[in-house]
Amino acid sequence: MQSNYDAIYLSPHLDDAALSCGAQIFDRTHAGQRVLIVTIMAGSPRLDIRSAYIERLHERWELAGDAAAARREEDIEASRILGAGFLHMEVPDCIDRLDPATGEPLYISDADIFGDLHPAETELAMQLAAQFRSLPSATSRYAPLTVGHHVDHLLVRAAAEQVWSGELAYYEDYPYVQQPEKLARVIGEDASWRATAIPVSDAALATKFDAIWAFRSQLSTFFGSREDMEEQVGRYMRSVGGEQNWERF
Repeated sequence: MQSNYDAIYLSPHLDDAALSCGAQIFDRTHAGQRVLIVTIMAGSPRLDIRSAYIERLHERWELAGDAAAARREEDIEASRILGAGFLHMEVPDCIDRLDPATGEPLYISDADIFGDLHPAETELAMQLAAQFRSLPSATSRYAPLTVGHHVDHLLVRAAAEQVWSGELAYYEDYPYVQQPEKLARVIGEDASWRATAIPVSDAALATKFDAIWAFRSQLSTFFGSREDMEEQVGRYMRSVGGEQNWERF
């Protein structure tokens, strides 16, 4: 890592930055800016953790054993495509985290991972905030807006706001933001939120497609094919004029 960056993007998972911000990241790096993607839930799980939910997801991803290791390799390739630096933190994905009191998995269904943070995660949010304080300095920092209400996104935003309250910009969590009601759930009637459309170059759009495609294990979760991915992502970006970031005033 370098000691200073023009922008740091906090990515809960190993594909969130590419999905949500890949085009603006490429335009920044292509212009000579220094960008660091920090992926928080990049840690390898304990391989003795088992649940039917984990097995279903691993089957969908066509990954076995340490799925995080394979996904980190995908992220290294995606970061290279975007021209960004990368940092992988060691927090396991929510499906691999355990209740410290019982030793049981905290999240074992879609309802769990798109619900509220488990009370046992309060300490983890504080630990993440401490780790964020040791990150390199940056001119701007971006956290997930938490469209979609995924618990890992909630955790990253909560920790970031402990450190940089009032100094963060927020990116729209794609693909959840394709559903307007999910964005409305976050923004609500709060008039202090302001959206800024970030126009992106044609080269940035094409590069974003390539970076998303690097996450082969995750594509079946959201897309039927590369053509479907390009159509969905391109359609949403055209609807907002590029990629859209949010700030609170």
